[in-house]
Amino acid sequence: MSLRQVPLICSGHSRPVPDLAYSPITPDGFFLISACLDGKPQLRNGETGDWIGTFEGHKGAVWCARLNSAATQAVTGSADYTAKLWDALTGTELKSFAHNRIVKTADFSKDGKKIITGGQDKILRIFDLEKPDEAPQTFEGHSNSIKVAQWSANDTNTVLSGGADEAIRIWDLRTKAQVKSIPTKGAITSMDLSFDGKILTTTAGREITFWDAATMQVLKAFTLNIDLNTGALHPSGTGKFVAGGSDLHVHVYDYATGEEIEVHKGHHGPVHAIRFSPDGESYSSGSEDGTIRIWQNGVKPYGLWQPSGAEAQTPK
Repeated sequence: MSLRQVPLICSGHSRPVPDLAYSPITPDGFFLISACLDGKPQLRNGETGDWIGTFEGHKGAVWCARLNSAATQAVTGSADYTAKLWDALTGTELKSFAHNRIVKTADFSKDGKKIITGGQDKILRIFDLEKPDEAPQTFEGHSNSIKVAQWSANDTNTVLSGGADEAIRIWDLRTKAQVKSIPTKGAITSMDLSFDGKILTTTAGREITFWDAATMQVLKAFTLNIDLNTGALHPSGTGKFVAGGSDLHVHVYDYATGEEIEVHKGHHGPVHAIRFSPDGESYSSGSEDGTIRIWQNGVKPYGLWQPSGAEAQTPK
């Protein structure tokens, strides 16, 4: 008989949590950053969920948040028409980048020297953090709001983006041109690159797709029984993937077959974001209910968890 999944509940936000992300493992451990529509993104210990600090300075809802590879800086995007760069050690705002509309996505390049942003004005922007006062590179071609954008794992001159226009777009920074557009079965709601850079996970409609990040060829695709907001693959690239969406639950699936193997209840609103920790031992979910819940990948003694002896909940 399996053990019941009891999550760590991270309170502190007062409105929905639309985005969260882990840092890679650093000499100081790993960290979890969350965006919130209360305008106050937060930083936490990635293993325990303990609050470390709040980034204060936005004047509108915050839709996205990311850490650089060393977890020394953070970038956030907001409804106040800005993306902000932060010192993640002190919480100090380092730079504010003006936009024309709401910023829905922001991410660091692998070397941490640039950030990419996108949002409601349908324009991708690349800011050079070594020349922060210079105008950004801009890329136009989306016909609707951009939901996600990030760097290719294998080429610093390539970025990917997706959104409401139902396509993954691939861009070359050298030519400032779109290289390819890959149609999807609905608006892109999430995009998650594995920590080793080998597999890209996307969600659109009820479909979750796993791509070879180097070739953008489909490795696997599954149609699930919920409208998806988010999905993530275990860092090993095998075993399990997790997903969440409209039905308030966190779903765990077998990556080989697409079979649902666990359902975890607890959120009181749709699940907007879900990510695996870099060590693969847990995953976090952010919800409309304003909470973050950290779940174990398999119930065992780890961090703050100790065996409870209760039965796990499985799908009917």
